[in-house]
Amino acid sequence: MSKTSNHTVNRQELSRQKWYWWPLFPLYPYGIRKTVFKELVPNQIWSFEQLQGLYYVAVPVRLTVIKTLNGLMLINPLPPTDELLDILHSLEDKHGPVVSIVLPTASGLEHKISMPAMARAFPKALLWVCPGQWSFPLAMPLALLGFPVNRTRRIFNDGLPESQSCEWISLGPLDIGLGRFQEISCFHKPTGSLIVTDALIGIQDKPPELFDYDPTPILFHARDSGDQPLVDTPLLRKKGWARLVLFSSFLKPDKLSIPPVGIILKNSFRPGLRNLKAHFGIYPFVWAKDWETSTAKLIGKNRPLLQIAPVLERLVFPRAKDEFLRWLDTLSKLKGMRRVIPAHFSAPIDFNSRICRDFRRKISLSNWAKSDGNWIFLDSVDKSLLKKGVVPQDPLRAFRD
Repeated sequence: MSKTSNHTVNRQELSRQKWYWWPLFPLYPYGIRKTVFKELVPNQIWSFEQLQGLYYVAVPVRLTVIKTLNGLMLINPLPPTDELLDILHSLEDKHGPVVSIVLPTASGLEHKISMPAMARAFPKALLWVCPGQWSFPLAMPLALLGFPVNRTRRIFNDGLPESQSCEWISLGPLDIGLGRFQEISCFHKPTGSLIVTDALIGIQDKPPELFDYDPTPILFHARDSGDQPLVDTPLLRKKGWARLVLFSSFLKPDKLSIPPVGIILKNSFRPGLRNLKAHFGIYPFVWAKDWETSTAKLIGKNRPLLQIAPVLERLVFPRAKDEFLRWLDTLSKLKGMRRVIPAHFSAPIDFNSRICRDFRRKISLSNWAKSDGNWIFLDSVDKSLLKKGVVPQDPLRAFRD
């Protein structure tokens, strides 16, 4: 194929990946959203993955599709690009129409922002949302946020989506100041699959498949200074991915420091780096030599390491450990549970009643709401919000009977 033909094909592919509403929530990769499609459970559960993040700190976010008795149910919508919709329509041809679109979180803006566009793409589907939806900085009703009122239902308040085959379990609600945190997990009984949003994640050392299409974010973070070029090797991909995981987990890891502005500028605008992709050589990070030791409890070797996301533990549940343990107790009683499918990072992850009980025991014995090492920055944010009265001392008080 000629260079001209390759260029034409590339332009056509990019046009199918366009997301025109990205300015509403300007996350990387902005207006172009590559979708990776996977079958997780043969003929029953599928995954659509896209990247989302800030400043090249981008991680996979997942739409899960489940075949039900009535058709297809979508959980945690993604930007409905032409590429994504084409694959969804091919699933409809084989397994029936999209009948339900579920937003199972009250606070997950990265999931909420795509719901109105997905609703327009499937005008006959019912929309199910977690109770207590809120917006910031202005409190607006769902209708003004683009949710079609006549098709929108609240989980529990107005019934349950696909209740013949699914059990729905709530984590929370918790008062987090600006609104509530609540996440409703879906247990698909025919396959033994638990679909969660943010409550559980699993991370492994192999970079996600999405970076095969554009490894720029992980190559950017694999460098040690801004004057280094973006070099693509398997080892540098794993190095960049590990650092990216530390960023997304702790926001400001303990092994990371910010150099003086003079040093940042000194290493910037070097030949070969004078482009937007390399951020013109602007690289405001310095990693300690032993930074890799920080990844031991975050990243599994050759398989996902199950965990609660550090940001969730330290900023949402620091004073609500008992509520998280209660939720795990409920999950451990689900009969036939085999796997968990989170909305971020790796999926599926082995997860049965025994694994759940072991995980619960580990958390119950852990030092919760930690304040040292990698946790220093998150701890300072939580304490500052608590001191200013933004978040309550007792996040469950507002919801007690």
